[in-house]
Amino acid sequence: MKPIVSIIMGSTSDMPVMGKAAQLLDEFEIPFEMNALSAHRTPAQVEEFATGAADRGIKVIIAAAGMAAALPGVIAANTTLPVIGVPIASTLEGMDALLSIVQMPPGIPVATVGINGGYNAALLAVEMLALGDEATAARLVEFKKSLAGKIVKANAELAEVKYRFKTN
Repeated sequence: MKPIVSIIMGSTSDMPVMGKAAQLLDEFEIPFEMNALSAHRTPAQVEEFATGAADRGIKVIIAAAGMAAALPGVIAANTTLPVIGVPIASTLEGMDALLSIVQMPPGIPVATVGINGGYNAALLAVEMLALGDEATAARLVEFKKSLAGKIVKANAELAEVKYRFKTN
């Protein structure tokens, strides 16, 4: 099995957030790899990873980083593959990472999800992959339908909660 999505973290301390991305990819049966690379501490390895990712069969890269959050942008500068950035809340409640990832210069786009949004990053990767894979597209349709079911169930449970002045 060869990976088609790569999850890259600036540090293994990002695992609580990126584990959610891995879990979703697993549920969708999408082969992926996970690695820790640092734009500041291992810049040569980041460049080597990014320039070789497409040749290895990777189709989408999810890159998570906190603080200065250079990792997604450095990867995007070295590949033509889509890169999804995940800002990690480590300092300044993640706003520093969010702004570092979202404010890329022209020509170096990084799709950016919300702070600690590893789950949504994986879902965005699934949506990208579904464009060219009917089986993934079918699983995605079922997944989206299941979201509505969760809210319907939650609303039914909420109807059973009683308060003296609650009218429904």
